[in-house]
Amino acid sequence: MSAGPGPLICFDLGGVLVRICRSWEEGLARAGLDAGRGWSPAASDGEHRRLVEAYTVGAIDDAAFFSGLERASGGAYSAEEFRAIHAAWIIGEYTGVADALLELRGAGLTLACLSNTNDAHWRTMLGWPALRALHHRHASHLMGVAKPDPAIYDRFARATGVAPGRIVFFDDLDENIAAARAAGWDAVRVDHTGDTAAQILGALAERGRLGSA
Repeated sequence: MSAGPGPLICFDLGGVLVRICRSWEEGLARAGLDAGRGWSPAASDGEHRRLVEAYTVGAIDDAAFFSGLERASGGAYSAEEFRAIHAAWIIGEYTGVADALLELRGAGLTLACLSNTNDAHWRTMLGWPALRALHHRHASHLMGVAKPDPAIYDRFARATGVAPGRIVFFDDLDENIAAARAAGWDAVRVDHTGDTAAQILGALAERGRLGSA
């Protein structure tokens, strides 16, 4: 669906529309696994980060990611346990975001997401009400590049056909906000610990975006 003449409202997913785990310990607890095995991502000498980055841009598939994590952990956790932790990492939509997005759609606004994510999480989230309310859905693993790389903002604008000055963007990470602003977007930082739906609606009301297409 092409964007109309009005602004494009774009959202990050984790920390804005979707509640996620914020620490290794939280992920383990949600997966029902213990943390007493003497390993954490910080102990992997950067290999965990390299695997996550490759998975996030679609350079490796699920099997390579989870088996790679098992090797990086020295076998402290199996590939299937890493798969369980990964599945537990996304908790669900924030309360009120689906209703907020439907309100924005009703006001004639065009909605999108631009998320650093991966194939497994993406397949899980696509059926959720908030994502179904979006006109455009873009993700790092499909675009081959991740925030805050400047290239992803340019590719998103080209894919949607929307000039950077018409994009209002919500993200919870300072580095992504800074990169979006450098690309000419109107970027708003969201506090993931608060009411994200209220923050979104409040920021758009301040900009006079509600009720105008």
